[in-house]
Amino acid sequence: MGARIGLTPRQLRLFRRFHGLDQVRLDPDGTLLDLLDAAVRALPELRGNEHRIRYLLYARNTPVAVPYPLNPLHQLQERFGLAHADAFTVTQQACAASLLAVDLAGRLLADDGDPSALALVLAGEKTFTRDAQLLPETTIFAEASTACLVSADGERNRVLSYAVRQRPEFYGRPAEDPELMVRYQREYQPAMVETVQAALDQAGLELSDLALLLPHNVNQASWRMICRQLDFPVERVVLDNVTAVGHSFAADAFVNLRTALTGGALRPGDHYLIAAAGVGATFAAMVLRH
Repeated sequence: MGARIGLTPRQLRLFRRFHGLDQVRLDPDGTLLDLLDAAVRALPELRGNEHRIRYLLYARNTPVAVPYPLNPLHQLQERFGLAHADAFTVTQQACAASLLAVDLAGRLLADDGDPSALALVLAGEKTFTRDAQLLPETTIFAEASTACLVSADGERNRVLSYAVRQRPEFYGRPAEDPELMVRYQREYQPAMVETVQAALDQAGLELSDLALLLPHNVNQASWRMICRQLDFPVERVVLDNVTAVGHSFAADAFVNLRTALTGGALRPGDHYLIAAAGVGATFAAMVLRH
C-alpha cells in the first residue's frame, strides 16, 4: 500500500510505529455498489421488513463518488425492493456524516406518523484517488461498509444525545496546505474533547458511566492522547480496527460497534459513546444505551 500511494520509508515508519496502523482493507476489483451491497446483505434484520423502510440515507465523506449518471443508491433500492423509500446522501460532515445520518433518520421517523416505519443508514466508500487514500501524517483510508436500521423507538441501542462542533476555519485541502494541517492537528484534540463532554452533558452522564468509547479509526496515537486529556482508560476504547482495517471514512462508527457487539464487550443497559471527526471540520459525538 505504501508503494502504491508513494509513501517514503520515513512515512511508513511513522504510520506503523507512531500511529499504530498495520493493515488497510481494500478491494481493487470491487465497485462501490459491490461494497454497499455486501453490507445490506449482511443485515438479517432487513429481511421481511423491506416494506417498512421509509428512508434510505447514505452517509459519505466524498461529495461525488461515481460518474454521472450512475447512482449506486438507486441501484440498491431496485436490488433490495426499496424503490418506495425516500433516498438521499449525507456528505456535509465528511467522516462524521454517519452520526448525522442517524440523527436525521430519527427526526424523520419521529415526524413520519407511521410507528412501524424504519430507516436504513448506509456508509462506505472506495479509495479511488490518492486524496481519498491518504491524509498526510495522519491516516490511510480503507474500504469498508456498514448498514444499520433505525426506528423511532425500541429498547436496544437508544440514542441519548448527539453533539456537534463545526470549525469552518479548517475547511480546505490539508494535503496541499501544510499550515492548515498544522493548525488542524493542534486544535483537533481540544475540539474532540469538548464535543465528547458536550454529548455526555446532554445525556446527563459522566465519563465513568461509559462502558466503551467507539472512535473513528484515524490512528491510535491521537486517541491515546485524547484519553489522557479525558482521564479515560484507553483499554475501554475500541482500537483494534485501526490496526486490522484502517480508517473507513464514515463507516468506522458501526465497524467498531459491530466489533464490540460480536466480542461481547457491551451488556444490556451499558452506555457507550461514538466519536468522529470530519475534515472541514466537524467534530461529533453520540451517546447510546445498549
